[in-house]
Amino acid sequence: MLVIGIAGGSGSGKTTVAQAIVSKLGDENVALISQDSYYKNFTHLPFEERKDINYDHPDSVDNQLLLNHLDQLRRGQAIEVPIYDFSQHARTCKTTHVPVKPVVVIEGILILSDRALREQMDIKVFVDTDPDVRILRRVMRDINERGRSLESVYDQYLTTVKPMHEAFVEPSKRYSDLIIPEGGHNEIAIDLLTSLLERYMSAGAKNPLQ
Repeated sequence: MLVIGIAGGSGSGKTTVAQAIVSKLGDENVALISQDSYYKNFTHLPFEERKDINYDHPDSVDNQLLLNHLDQLRRGQAIEVPIYDFSQHARTCKTTHVPVKPVVVIEGILILSDRALREQMDIKVFVDTDPDVRILRRVMRDINERGRSLESVYDQYLTTVKPMHEAFVEPSKRYSDLIIPEGGHNEIAIDLLTSLLERYMSAGAKNPLQ
């Protein structure tokens, strides 16, 4: 099993790159996991307290559960990925069944900031996109998909998203094997990455970068 980590700032295009890999290689070959699904379970806290948690800090993510799930997949066992409700800032009681596949893609802003996670990755990718583009994408996503108000998105960006990006996300770029400028719009970089993965699947190489 080959594990690919795709990091980058919020709104950088990580999900677009990950979905492009799935599209080119086929969903029968790729399991896509979002680190957003692994926010810690704060359902014991009132909503007003949950919404004020700094979800852009590494401490908000249950990386141990993600590591356990990667270990299960390597041992040939399917996993149940949590489903997170962003409008309620809490996990739901439902999960997503993820079977074992030749390639696992993990995408998230903080996946390269955690050493234990990095050590589980065969290829580490950082999606590098202009900050103005990222914030505009985040505004649209959080309002349209996550039920947030413009004011709440604005406040969150200034108080947590921007400072946490500078403290944890941007510095993690140095751990990447590949940097993809402009995210999903960079078709050449995506084609290069998927060609490497196709070589892995066809030849059974341990790591296509070697």
